Amino acid sequence: MKKGYLLPLFFLSISNVFANVRLPKIFSDGMVLQRNQPIPIWGWANAKEKITVQFDQQTQTVRAGKDGKWMLKLDPEAAGGPFSLTINGKNRIAINDVLVGEVWVCSGQSNMEMPIAGWGKVLNYEQEIAAADYPQIRQFLVTKAISTSVKDDVAGGDWKACSPSTAGDFTAVGYFFARSLYQQLHIPIGLINTSWGGTMVETWIGRDAFEKSPDFKNMIASMSTVDMAAVAKQKETDLIKKIEVLQGKFKNHADATQWANLSFDDSHWPKMKLPGMWEEQKMGLENLDGQVWFRKTIMVDDVDAGKPAILSLGKIDDSDDTYVNGVKVGETKNKYNEDRNYSIGAGILKAGKNLIAIRVEDTGGGGGVYGDMGAMKLSIGKKIQALSGDWHFQVESIYTDGGQIGPNSYPTLLYNAMLSPLIPYGIKGAIWYQGESNAGRAYEYRKSFPLMITDWREHWGQGDFPFYFVQLASFNASKGDSQKGSTWAELREAQSMTLSLHNTGMAVTTDIGEATDIHPKNKQDVGKRLAAIALANSYGYTQEFSGPMFQSMQIHGNKITLSFSHIGKGLMAKDRYGYIRGFEVAGADQKFYYAQAHIEGDKLEISCGEVSMPVAVRYAWADNALDANLFNKDGFPASSFRTDDWKGITAEEKYTIGE
Repeated sequence: MKKGYLLPLFFLSISNVFANVRLPKIFSDGMVLQRNQPIPIWGWANAKEKITVQFDQQTQTVRAGKDGKWMLKLDPEAAGGPFSLTINGKNRIAINDVLVGEVWVCSGQSNMEMPIAGWGKVLNYEQEIAAADYPQIRQFLVTKAISTSVKDDVAGGDWKACSPSTAGDFTAVGYFFARSLYQQLHIPIGLINTSWGGTMVETWIGRDAFEKSPDFKNMIASMSTVDMAAVAKQKETDLIKKIEVLQGKFKNHADATQWANLSFDDSHWPKMKLPGMWEEQKMGLENLDGQVWFRKTIMVDDVDAGKPAILSLGKIDDSDDTYVNGVKVGETKNKYNEDRNYSIGAGILKAGKNLIAIRVEDTGGGGGVYGDMGAMKLSIGKKIQALSGDWHFQVESIYTDGGQIGPNSYPTLLYNAMLSPLIPYGIKGAIWYQGESNAGRAYEYRKSFPLMITDWREHWGQGDFPFYFVQLASFNASKGDSQKGSTWAELREAQSMTLSLHNTGMAVTTDIGEATDIHPKNKQDVGKRLAAIALANSYGYTQEFSGPMFQSMQIHGNKITLSFSHIGKGLMAKDRYGYIRGFEVAGADQKFYYAQAHIEGDKLEISCGEVSMPVAVRYAWADNALDANLFNKDGFPASSFRTDDWKGITAEEKYTIGE
């Protein structure tokens, strides 16, 4: 989950007094203002300075306070433009090409941040970019920054109109959401993209919300004044100690140049199982950003010696230089979401022992070789040799420029620097895609996620504005299921429970995930499903916008009848033979068995030969739930659910500062 943790802290605050009138950075050429509601305009000037604001046919005045701050609210405007916004005080500011339409905040972690092109590359991205001629869809991309105190302004950002030359940098989910809205509403759509890959929900919540929460007030009380530089230095020292326990003292660069060669003896190096991010190996490398070498010795038969071959390594986060017997066979830079497939030229492979060496560089977030085990292989003609399993490894170097302090180091850091400075800019609502980084504390997410939504709404002062979010897609995070427990299923459950908050909506995406890629490329359907919720709930369109949602259960002997809301035009199995998959049944012993499901009118009948007295049903209860296929005929998938309340594997996990 990206991306990355090597950005400077946003320490500079705006002075209370300026010689000239100034505005927040979001007020700039090409901006989109929210229609049909008062329009907040604010900024800074000299104390008591008179400020005049002109927009369309409106003129309003206000005086700055003693602290130099000022704010006024223009009367509501209908959709339209372009207009000019002028602010006159001691100086004059003119903002041009201003549109009025619908403004949505797009926030979360990497699956919201993921651009159409760049490191993302959604499905058919080249065709999508070529067709992205929507000058009335615009994005303000907030510059990444963290802060231990609330900031007056974001670190940077600008508005860009959507065109084939700019669309590649748009949030893919946000763009497809906006495109669907625009095609129905035919009015300007503004996206405020404030997202950061790999981030936890706690960093997006304000301190006062934690202080008022009985669940989190003790946690936040322990976060007083933080010396970030000292913390960074201590984290670096601790990491070095952990690495040296594993491998001994760091070697100099001259030694590392020999690590690609077959003749080098790596028998004293520690081992790590690949594929697998080094953060997930529980070896003390959770905060490692830097360069790590991996080496594996393989055997090649005499008959295959000298033949050309294909070396496949799966995905590598972020960059790699790859060698076979000291010969560089490939490199890929800053494309952590891309499979590595390198050609080995004739004459490189030798009879007997051969050495594959990979130098991995990670600049932030997760690091290492990851993906499907079968993706790591050596292909010599039709012969395939698996490469997954134990690899020797050695850390060459780590980053020491403050990279150990990131947005997850403390709560509130992104709220302070990337969310609060946007308030009270007029918005319609927010869309959110996050949760992967909180899956290990899914039960606690039942409290933290609603807390964040409530916190944003209270600070914005626009009432319970629409807040629509994406339920986690399928991904084989740790092969979790009903037998061993699933953190991802528990997180999806927490997201479903958040629908109890007024004016929220959830897009289910278990059917469009990818088992070996935490960043599924089908962002088109994600955006469309969010837009369907908005069109129905925010814009008054009469249409179905959700898949079947579990409502009730009745047990009749060895059979169970399930009822659902959001049936739409009827239940269906998305399967050419009509079989429904993804259901499990358990008795009082809490052991789950695969079950048969049949559609009976607007209900489902569930049975299982192994369970004569069923008490509980689960559906799509797994990290990777791609086989679950219950839909309504409107095309929306059913959300995962369970009828039991048996204790989950994340029930005792709690957030701690600095984790």
